[in-house]
Amino acid sequence: MKVQTTCSFCATGCSLEFEVDENKILSCKPVADYPVNKGLACIKGKNLAYQNSMEHRVTTPLLRDENGKMNPISWEEAYEIIVKKFKDINEKYGEGSLAFLSTGQIPLEEMALLGYVGRFGMGMEGDGNTRLCMATAAVAYNQSFGFDSPPYSWDDLMTTDLAIFIGANPAISHPVPWWRFRKENKNVELVVIDPRKTETANCAKTWISIKPKGDLYFLYALANYLIEEEYVDEKFAKENLNNFDEFKKFVKDYTLDGLREKCGIDKKVLIDLGEEIYKKDKVSFWWTMGVNQSFEATRTAEAITNICLLMKKIGKKGCGPNSLTGQCNAMGSRLYSAETCLFAGRKFDSEKDREFISNVLEIEKELIPKRATLAFNQIIEKVETKDIRGLWVIATNPVVSYPHNTTMENFNSKIDFLVVQDIYSDTETAKEADLFLPSATSLEKEGTFINTERRLGSVQKVVEPPEGIKSDYEIILEIGKVLGLDEKLKLDNWKTPENAFNLMKKISEGMPCDITGVDYEKLKNSSGIQWPFKKDEILENDYRILFEDYNFYTENKKANLIFEKPQECPEIPDEKYPFTLITGRGAIGLWHTLTRTRNIPIVQHTYPNEDYILINKDDAEKLNLKDEDMVLVTSKNGSCNIKVKISDEMLKGQVFVSMHYEVANRLTDALYDPYSKEPSYKYATVSIKKV
Repeated sequence: MKVQTTCSFCATGCSLEFEVDENKILSCKPVADYPVNKGLACIKGKNLAYQNSMEHRVTTPLLRDENGKMNPISWEEAYEIIVKKFKDINEKYGEGSLAFLSTGQIPLEEMALLGYVGRFGMGMEGDGNTRLCMATAAVAYNQSFGFDSPPYSWDDLMTTDLAIFIGANPAISHPVPWWRFRKENKNVELVVIDPRKTETANCAKTWISIKPKGDLYFLYALANYLIEEEYVDEKFAKENLNNFDEFKKFVKDYTLDGLREKCGIDKKVLIDLGEEIYKKDKVSFWWTMGVNQSFEATRTAEAITNICLLMKKIGKKGCGPNSLTGQCNAMGSRLYSAETCLFAGRKFDSEKDREFISNVLEIEKELIPKRATLAFNQIIEKVETKDIRGLWVIATNPVVSYPHNTTMENFNSKIDFLVVQDIYSDTETAKEADLFLPSATSLEKEGTFINTERRLGSVQKVVEPPEGIKSDYEIILEIGKVLGLDEKLKLDNWKTPENAFNLMKKISEGMPCDITGVDYEKLKNSSGIQWPFKKDEILENDYRILFEDYNFYTENKKANLIFEKPQECPEIPDEKYPFTLITGRGAIGLWHTLTRTRNIPIVQHTYPNEDYILINKDDAEKLNLKDEDMVLVTSKNGSCNIKVKISDEMLKGQVFVSMHYEVANRLTDALYDPYSKEPSYKYATVSIKKV
């Protein structure tokens, strides 16, 4: 038997075909004609089946006893304990004392059900780890376009004339489209803007080695240059963009003369880029965590968008301000988790939207939250202050992934009752749990993912989960029922993931992300479908872009030029902390906090079990360091011991640590973008001492 499903690692959205016999996976191969991956798969996707290994998994819930030991219990006992603990906390401390932390790595239907049961039914706060990676892009698109609407398709990367990657390293983070890009777009001019000479920068015609956190000044100066050179059609700009005159006046202060001090680059570098943007027909910007994870991330993403809008590099093939999403279903989380927006991007404070949703879901309007949830960091802060007493963590590992993670030490002692629901019982967060609930992998359940280009892909059950392990959908639904929410939430309407999908379809009607034309069953074994796809619409091709008519989702249909004076950098290298620390993805085979990729044999044999700090040769000589030496790295937030690797990737004064191991977030600070509340993971100042 052959089963086609969507990969559950990154947001590329590759389709994979598994051969199965007697509930055992025999082989996996990428689907040759799927428009996303076209027969390609990276090391993670090809080895996705290894996540099903029973190593690190258990087949019953585990409950911590008074001696700290985790003991197996039945599902019935687990549900009774959750209900008792959660109800006791709510009664004792009131509404707002319970919260959940979710993910971008479970299907849309599970996210929707979790938000529904948690927020609508139990009055919980709840946020996802998509806050840690994609909140910036969501807020920036919302503010610029009036809706969280990435305008591009992967096909735009394959057809662009000038590809500008800023704070992005797709050679590592999105390898499949990167491989396609290198093969299919031979004549493209590739520009990389990044402090580090990344694997992507090594392939570029131009590497702009920008000073860390100099990107916002650079982008404003680039916009000013394009306007002053009269490369911008001002008549078009005034007719289609809000705030053009104000923006034109604002960027006059961002001159070529300031580039050396603010950005560490010569003015000719910007002039050459500006000329290429003007000359080339198809110009596209691509960004990811190097932009998103910053203390002024939203304005930086909007500064990229401003240039595309000014130069009319949007709404046509090969163009666009294009945010590359991280997790497999981060787009689904952004629209269908009832966290930062109501389902399908509807608004919490809109009486009309709340009335519409209450009618579709057949529930009282008063059950629908009137505001967005607290952000991830605010939930953790309220755990610290004891305002939140019960926490439900689903498919994420914040003990490692949270910034300045010394905050997460002895996490169990900071909370009255911690439930962790995950595939593996030995993650750093699961080890802190009072109650652990074993959940199925993506190959053991069904639903849909939405990839970075807005494509809905089917998640089909490849094999049955081991006896005793349940899907996240089953667990959440059963908890809702044991809590007595059946009638209140009409849970009979949510019996299956397909039921949940069809409810979300109805709620999406008339929204920019309208999916009323998508059939859940027909999505299986298909090429996927990008939203919007309305009822009775005919799918003419596999790839579609937005804003071809320059009508946006704002009230007056114009896009917004958003801008603000750059903030002062909160940390500047000094005598005590002379090095700038940069963090990022370490290698193609590594994923997040390593909980799934550790099961892949080739990853175990190819990548080290512990992290390295990359350092420039000249800096290493000054510190009398050689490869494999152990050093103590200290920031104002924490310290760690780590081995040295001398690398020509690094410029003098800069060092790099990958994000996957526990090391990086012992050093990063808990700084957040004021609009997206996304952490500033990519930057800190540190000292280095040989030990």
